[in-house]
Amino acid sequence: MPVVPTKGTLIARKRSLELAKTGFDLMDRKRNILIREIMSLISKADEIQSRIDSCFSTAYRSLQAANISLGAIDSIVAAVPLDNSLEIRTRSVMGVEIPLIKQEDKPIKLAYGIRGTNSALDDAFVRFHEVKRLTRELAETENTIYRLAYAIKKTQKRANALKNIIIPNYTSDIKYITEALEEKEREEFSRLKVIKARKEG
Repeated sequence: MPVVPTKGTLIARKRSLELAKTGFDLMDRKRNILIREIMSLISKADEIQSRIDSCFSTAYRSLQAANISLGAIDSIVAAVPLDNSLEIRTRSVMGVEIPLIKQEDKPIKLAYGIRGTNSALDDAFVRFHEVKRLTRELAETENTIYRLAYAIKKTQKRANALKNIIIPNYTSDIKYITEALEEKEREEFSRLKVIKARKEG
């Protein structure tokens, strides 16, 4: 659609250009904050994963020791109740919904009797309880990283559109309108000069 070179259009385009520039600055700031947030979370996820690996190895060794010393422990394991105490909420970081996985921090209580068990099984139970807690923490962190990465990509796309398309278009329109209005003013000035010369002549 062609631009109509009027003073009203010029004012509107200048206003739109200022809004686009402000929008770009905000998008750029948001992207930088989200990048900082994601960088700290990536190192946190690596650290949690390393702790899970170490804890899982120890837990598995304890479980193997319990299996060797007690024989098959299927009936004991069946006594451990299903844990459905996780609660997922969200919080907002720069408009991005981030998951918060809540779980009651209760003291670890063995889910089986002490008869027919030993300390290796107790150790395995405690270690796997820690693996579960760390896995919950890792799931929350990795999901947050994924959501922030998606938000960064979206923000970058919008910032690029403002910087490379919208702002140059408004700048170009303003230049065209300004030049057209200046040309009109020169023509009007020349016409008035001619009329004045005729009147005086």
